[in-house]
Formats: sequence, C-alpha cells, structure tokens
Amino acid sequence: MKVRVQLFIAILVTGGVLWGQGSTALAGDEVYAKRCASCHDQGGERIPPRESLRAMPASRILSILDFGAMMTVAYPMSRAEREAVATWLGTSAPETPPPPSAYCSDRKVTVNDKTTAVWNGWSPGGDNARFQSAQAAGLTLDQTRRLKLKWAFGYDGDVNAFAQPTVFGDQMFVGSARGSIYALSAKSGCIRWIYQAGGPVREAIRVVPDGRHHVLLFGDQTGWFYAVEAETGKQLWKKKIEEHDTARLTGSPVALNGIVYAPVASWEETRSNSPDYLCCTFRGSLVAMRIRDGGLVWKTYTIPEAPKDSGVDARGRKRMGPSGGSVWSAPTIDVKRKRIYVTTGDNFSVPANETSDSVMALDLGTGKMVWWKQMTQGDIFPVERGPDFDFGSSAILARAADGRELLIAGQKSGVVHALDPDKNGEIVWQVRVGKGSAAGGVQWGMASDGQNVYAAVSDYARKAGTRGFDPTVGGGLTALRIADGSKAWFAAPSDCGTRPGCSPAQSEAVTAIPGVVFSGAMDGFLRAFAAEDGKKLWEFDTVRDFNTVNGVKAHGGALDGPGAVVVNGMVYINSGYSRFGGLPGNVLLAFEAE
Repeated sequence: MKVRVQLFIAILVTGGVLWGQGSTALAGDEVYAKRCASCHDQGGERIPPRESLRAMPASRILSILDFGAMMTVAYPMSRAEREAVATWLGTSAPETPPPPSAYCSDRKVTVNDKTTAVWNGWSPGGDNARFQSAQAAGLTLDQTRRLKLKWAFGYDGDVNAFAQPTVFGDQMFVGSARGSIYALSAKSGCIRWIYQAGGPVREAIRVVPDGRHHVLLFGDQTGWFYAVEAETGKQLWKKKIEEHDTARLTGSPVALNGIVYAPVASWEETRSNSPDYLCCTFRGSLVAMRIRDGGLVWKTYTIPEAPKDSGVDARGRKRMGPSGGSVWSAPTIDVKRKRIYVTTGDNFSVPANETSDSVMALDLGTGKMVWWKQMTQGDIFPVERGPDFDFGSSAILARAADGRELLIAGQKSGVVHALDPDKNGEIVWQVRVGKGSAAGGVQWGMASDGQNVYAAVSDYARKAGTRGFDPTVGGGLTALRIADGSKAWFAAPSDCGTRPGCSPAQSEAVTAIPGVVFSGAMDGFLRAFAAEDGKKLWEFDTVRDFNTVNGVKAHGGALDGPGAVVVNGMVYINSGYSRFGGLPGNVLLAFEAE
C-alpha cells in the first residue's frame, strides 16, 4: 500500500494542478481521470475500485480528501477539484447518523455563565497562557497521579482528531476533521446535537453570550466562519472571510465587546512545487467581525503589499509576491494597551518582506499595525528553500516577578523570545530550547503559570533514506523563568523503544495547572510533569483501540496540535494526527482521578 500511495502522490505532484487562479473548475470526470484513475481503476488489495467509491456518499468522499486517509494525496488539488470529483463519484445520500444509543437521554444544552469550570477556546484566558486555575481545574498534583480513563468518543471515518474541546461545566463543544460540530456531555460523552460545517474544523470553539442564548464561533479549513446557537445547534450566520482557494482557518478565534477576531492561514505553499501553479498570492490576515451578524469591522493583512508579478524563478516559471505570512494560532488580547497580538508564518514566494516570521501588534479598534518584530529574515519556503521558521503558536502575555509584562513567543527555530509590549516589541531575552527546523522547535503552543514558561519542542527527524521517523530524535520539555529566560529545569524526551512509526517529538501544545504541566507527544503518550522540577507524574498510552460511548470503532495515534484541556477534575485530549506521517487516530479521551 505504501508503494502505491507514494506512486499516486508522485503522479499528482508531477502532473501539476489542473487549473490556477482565475480559471474555472473542470468537470468531475476530468478530475478523476487526471487525479484518481491511475490507482482506483487499476484496483489493489487496499485501494477501493471506482465501483466502491460510487456507492459512497459524496460528503464522505470529500471529507476523506480534506483530512482523511487521502489528504496527503489531495493537497495539490484545489477545493473546487475535490468537490467536483466527490460529487461526480459519490451519491447524494446523507451519511449514516449516529445510533440513538449515542445520544443523551436529556438533549437539553445549558451553558452556565456562572460556573468556574470553564475552558473557552484556545486558552482559559485572553493572555493565551494555557493555564487553568486550581478552582477551575479541580485537579491537584496528587490526583493527577491517579488519573484513569473515564470515557472515549470516536470520530466516525476520520484519521485525525485535532480540534481542542471547549467546556462549560457539563457541556462540551468540539469540532472534527469531518466538519461535524458535536455538543457532548462533558461527564459522559453522549451527544446532545450535531451541526455539520462545510469543511474540516480544527479550531477550538469560542462561546460568547448573546442575550438569553450563547453563540459558538469557529472557522473551517476552507475559509468559512460560522456562528451557531449553542443551545440548539442552529446556524445564525456563515461568512467567507477569505476568498483565496487555499485559505484555512486553524487558529482559534477570540472575542471582546461584541467583536470576534479570526486569524487566517493557508496551505498554498504546498502547491508551489507544481509546475503549472502560479505561486503565490495568498496573504495571512486577522479579521474582525460583529458577533451579532458577521459584519466586517476591519481586516488587516500581515503582508501590507498586495502580490504582483515578481519575475520568473530558476526554472523560468512566472511568479507572484510577496505572499505568505499565515496566522496559524489564536490572537492574544491586551485590554490595557488596546492591542491584539498575532504571530506570523514565513513567505511563500519572492520577494521576502519584513513582517513574515514576526510577532505583531495591531490596534484593537482599527486593526492598524502598531509595531512588529521580525525574528527570521528572508524566510521563503519551500520554493527558495528558506528555513521555514514559522510561528505556529500564540504569543503569551505574561507578568514577571518584578511586575513587568512580557510577550513570550516560541518559534519553529527552537528559540523562545520575550518582548516588551511597552517598547514596540523590544527584545528582552531570547533562549534556545531546541534545534529547530521546518518540523522542529516550538510548534503549537507553550504554557505559563506565572512563574515559568513551559516550552515543548518537536525537532522530529526522518530515518536516513526512509520516510519513517527516527525514534531517537526529537522532543523535550523546558521550563524557563519569565523574568530572564533562565532555565529552571529540563525534562528529557521519553524513549520510543521499538514501537513502529514512533517519534518522541513533543509538538503538541502544552497545558498547565497549579503544580502540573501536561505535554503530549507524537509517540501517542500524554504525560504529566511536576511544575517544580519536571519529574514525570503520570502517563497514558493513547495508541490502542477504544470502546466508545457512541459505538464508533476508534483508535488513538499521534498527539499533535491542540493540547490537553483540564476542567472540573477531568482531563480531555484528542488522539490521532496523520499529517506529516504521524500515527492516525480518531478518538476523544476523558480522564478522571480515581
């Protein structure tokens, strides 16, 4: 199977894309002939033939192309091509709904604004520290040692489980790679309602009050942003906040005073090697909208200059630029200074500009750039083979022991930066915590408990001459003192042993509660460490089969992307991330102390 899939990928990449910006989509049969027939018309032990695909719902085929088993193969395809071939191949029949036994006996959804047991969006606070207070966590260091699995929920047909849950007391809201939004009981995992978005959802959902009701705010991987009533699952509005075909909404939104702020990223760089693709025209942005109706308040591009003709590359292909500057992570709100901070990705094409790979401050009211600090210059990837030192994680607004507030941001370069928000981002300290690489350094997020910043690193590597991971390379968790960046302790990565497909890389976002730091790894283990000295307190291997409360066949895999959520004495984690060759999985796990 591996050889066949690699061959199919090679055919797709060398064949290029079928159309570029500004042209019309081809018919589904033409897309199939160009993209799919070489494998699915030939058959094979693990390759479904065309006749089998014809019996599947078109919606299921599309979800498989988006973030399912064929996502790596489908990356060079435009959204329109995916929709065309899925519609041509599949049936119009709806997908099989969950069985009645998966639903709660009481379907009523209640969002209790008065409860302290809340994890709302990417971080419990607008500072993006990913720190849960003792009262809200309801979990002590000693109880952490006694955590046991309480329930498991399976995402039917998915091979990735990458959306962080949002929890209010006993109410949970979580998205999926299939685009389903579930309202679940946080205590038992039973379903109260399901809403179907138009694309994969990996953002942590933001919940805001709206009179007697509440609104769920989230985006999908096709550039659409949604407002859904929390109590019923009814869609209130839906807006396309970025028209570029490659847009993806990955960073969780934040909200304040009736405005929601949504970051925009892109996977356009994955198309840049295709010979027929005009690279590149996407620019990252932050979009401010009215919560009541989705009306645009402002939109600020992280690259101010619109892309234009920038000559030809070494192979004589036309190119556009500047481009890139994706915002992959949740913005950080600074009410005192009336600022909102974002971190940006690399450039996709020539010319490089000065706002890529940056920490950036925008005016909350107008979106105007107030200041930015670029950490890596000239980073154009992959066309110009730059280092690809994106910021994939949010900046943390932390207070040092001497009362100073610092913006602390971890980068894929392996460096953690502390900036002074009162001095236009002046660098206070910089500390290297990892080697850094296109797949290394700090990936999805750090945590801070007010004393230390906890930075886990990826730094995974491939075995020489193979596509598999090197089980001896990557990982590690470092505690840095906020005031000066000095190292408080380091917890070495765990040994993978002989587990197939294992990497010790710790790319998943870190979570902290008083006395405890949680860090997941690509080996599938969720681990808890003592915040005082980094000693391991507890671990759980998620790479196994699970009996699920909704009857779906589920298996755990790599822990990557969003991290653990701790609320009301329970710990929640999604397991499964097959992007970049990680172990696939499709399960949400809930733990509670004995």
